[in-house]
Amino acid sequence: MSLVDFFSPVDTKKLSSKSGFLASQLGSKVEIFTTDFPNLDEEKFDIAIIGVLEGRNAVNNEGTALAPDYIREKLYNLYQGAYSTKIVDLGNIKAGHSVSDTYIALKTAVAELIKKDILPLIIGGGQDLTYAQYMAYEELEQKVDLVVIDSKFDLDHSIDMESIETHSNAYLNKIFLHQPNYLFNFSNIGYQTYFVNQESLRVMEKLLFDVNRLGDFTNNMPAAEPVIRNANIISFDISAIRSSDACGNANATPNGFYGEQACQLTRYAGMSDKLSSIGFYEFNPAYDQNGQTATLVAQMVWYFIDGFYNRKQDFPLQPKSQYLIYRASLSDNSHELIFVKSKKSDRWWMQVPYPVGMSGNERYHLVPCRYEDYQIAVAGEMPDLWWRTYQKLV
Repeated sequence: MSLVDFFSPVDTKKLSSKSGFLASQLGSKVEIFTTDFPNLDEEKFDIAIIGVLEGRNAVNNEGTALAPDYIREKLYNLYQGAYSTKIVDLGNIKAGHSVSDTYIALKTAVAELIKKDILPLIIGGGQDLTYAQYMAYEELEQKVDLVVIDSKFDLDHSIDMESIETHSNAYLNKIFLHQPNYLFNFSNIGYQTYFVNQESLRVMEKLLFDVNRLGDFTNNMPAAEPVIRNANIISFDISAIRSSDACGNANATPNGFYGEQACQLTRYAGMSDKLSSIGFYEFNPAYDQNGQTATLVAQMVWYFIDGFYNRKQDFPLQPKSQYLIYRASLSDNSHELIFVKSKKSDRWWMQVPYPVGMSGNERYHLVPCRYEDYQIAVAGEMPDLWWRTYQKLV
């Protein structure tokens, strides 16, 4: 089956004025599927925009299937930055007979695009689509790190974990329990404690996953950058943004990230050399006011694109002349920790050694870190990030 069988074309008449887009607007720069499906083999694209007309499993947020064209309308009227883009819009994945059919279509599209070295950028639908986004990597047989930006953990402990239905409040159950397991690490950014039961926190701690409260980033947004830089997959729930900035969501709440912080997070995502897919979920036009949320999501996508075309290409760490090596010993001299700093971007990584015989010829695993982790090591203490990463390698 060809990818074109999954997609319906975009009606650009709904997206622009009668005069069309200006030459410098994204609507004129992106190759949009309107009549003929783009040839992904003959033309080289960097990013592929995918709309998903599916919202049946978006809990208490019916209407997310309508999101893609509302986002496009705002996005394509924005101006391109100071770079040349190679972006294609493949149109909308049509809702299948069942939600599972839609998952299969999205999984197949994401996997095929990644094989062609094209980054899928998904807009529309409920956050349960993250499960399909993740499943694409099963076909690629690739271990992945998943980062979810959300005000809560979408785990359901109320019924048997293995038989639970996939929906926007429980898709993580399916990901965590899926066999074979291709998930190396899961990180949450921005959870709010009063939305999280203690059992979920215990599960995250037991699995050695990284969870970060909204308050961890108050006046310190750069703390999110290493977490995002470690991701292969990012799933952004629009309800993680406060309702005053993003009201287009039936589950919006008073607290959350500000709009400009959301844009900063997506720019970090775009700049990550490791990231290979991203999804923007849970936007519901039925609750939007004056197109405010659609505009914000469009600006988040714009910042992602801006970050993508400003990637530093400093991972993997080659050539070695572009990096500085720092060493620190613990106070009991039990370990020497090695840190790497890029001269290009001033970003830091930490080397975590593989246990003997655990990873063939590779001697260590590189994990993005903060300068603060280096300072902790210089003070003679073991950074928590080092220990948690080592435990996952065992």
